[in-house]
Amino acid sequence: MKLAFFDSHGFDRKAFQKSNTAYHHEITFFEPRLKLETAHMAQGFEAVCAFVNDRVDRETIQNLKNLGVRIIALRSAGFNQVDIKAAQEYKIPVVRVPEYSPYAVAEHAVALILAMNRHIHRSYNRVREMNFSLDGLVGFDLHGKTVGVIGTGRIGQAFVRIMHGFGCQLLAYDPVPNAVLRDQYEVDYVSLRELFANSDIISLHVPLLPETKHLIDEKALLAMKPTVMLVNTSRGALVKTSALTQALKNGRIGFAALDVYEEEEGIFFHDMSESGVQDDVLARLITFPNVLITSHQAFLTHEALANIADTTLGSLRAFEQGGRLDHEVIWKG
Repeated sequence: MKLAFFDSHGFDRKAFQKSNTAYHHEITFFEPRLKLETAHMAQGFEAVCAFVNDRVDRETIQNLKNLGVRIIALRSAGFNQVDIKAAQEYKIPVVRVPEYSPYAVAEHAVALILAMNRHIHRSYNRVREMNFSLDGLVGFDLHGKTVGVIGTGRIGQAFVRIMHGFGCQLLAYDPVPNAVLRDQYEVDYVSLRELFANSDIISLHVPLLPETKHLIDEKALLAMKPTVMLVNTSRGALVKTSALTQALKNGRIGFAALDVYEEEEGIFFHDMSESGVQDDVLARLITFPNVLITSHQAFLTHEALANIADTTLGSLRAFEQGGRLDHEVIWKG
């Protein structure tokens, strides 16, 4: 199958090329993101592969249909970047990678917590400048702290198991409580309000849906402890950035550790060291000493990249052979 691969980077090109030795698709890698203005590049291709910051809206899908594209493959678990309703109207199936490595994302969330709490990033910079002072680097024991987990799907479950190993008290919020977590890891499922009020650390592990957008807003932040550490490795728009910035300015939050950002499109995954970042909100966030930001890299492990490539290319083979699409996204209206 001829595949137009958009928003390509060295790390995923390598993984897909290696995996494709078993599938033999004809892949052309394009650096631009998929959007209305670049959809014409899919001329002559049967399939397109899109990433998290591509913009696959109704107009783009219409263009892809007119160009002869028959399937859209997402190399991500989230699908908020795609107008699924429009895709179904144009009879273009959309497949995704529902699970690539829950451990990769969960472990990165824990890495952010440890780095933020023990000021690893600040200490690293000091030592490189031959400054061995310990002033301002005091952290806290994770043991005995209360950790709130919002979303206990596969990533949330992996995160719970790790934090349980640290000896943390675990609160969770999920519309569908997990009995195994409750019984084996002493997870207490509570309301969001109770989780906000009692957690020392809050980690987000839910998809971006209309009902979860700005889940963390002014009201939510006011309900939290002023010393709380907020961790987001899911989707940027789960957090209302303006509210977070204001809470940081007012001392209403202890720490923020973010791997995603609400307006990351066009910034994350790119080298901006020469041009600079024109996003004033992100630039302001970076200035806070109690904020740690990584550029949407939680998924970035060899194992996860291999799983993403295998699942994506396997879905395309199933489509090509007229088989069942196990990972198709269906519009539920």
